[in-house]
Amino acid sequence: MTKQEKAAAILSDPRNQREEVQALQDTIYVICGKWKLPIINSLCNGNKRFRDIERSIPGITTRMLSRELKEMEANQLLKRTVTADTPVLVEYTVTDYCQSFGDIILEMIKWGKQHREKIRGEHSA
Repeated sequence: MTKQEKAAAILSDPRNQREEVQALQDTIYVICGKWKLPIINSLCNGNKRFRDIERSIPGITTRMLSRELKEMEANQLLKRTVTADTPVLVEYTVTDYCQSFGDIILEMIKWGKQHREKIRGEHSA
C-alpha cells in the first residue's frame, strides 16, 4: 500500500471529528504564524545564535524573532541556553520534542515546492 493509499484509508475511516479538530487546532496554535516554521528550519540548519537565526530568515524583525523565540520556548519547542561568559552567550536549540515534528516539516516543504511548481505550470500554460 502506497503512502497516498494509506493516507486515504486513514482519512476515510469513521473518526471522532471533535477530537481531531481539537488536535488540529492545538497544532496550529503552536506553529501558527508566518515565522515559527522558518525559525525551526533555521535552528535545524545549524543556526543557534539570535543574530544568525535573524539573518537566515528574510523579513523577520528583531522584535518579532524575540517574541516568537519566547513563545516557542514556552511551548517546549526550543531550549534557550545562557553561558555566563563575557560577553554572555545565548544559544537556541530545538528540543527532542520539536524534533518529533521534523518529518512533518519536511513533508510541508516538499508539498510547498510541489504546489509552487503546480501553480507556476498552470499560470504559464
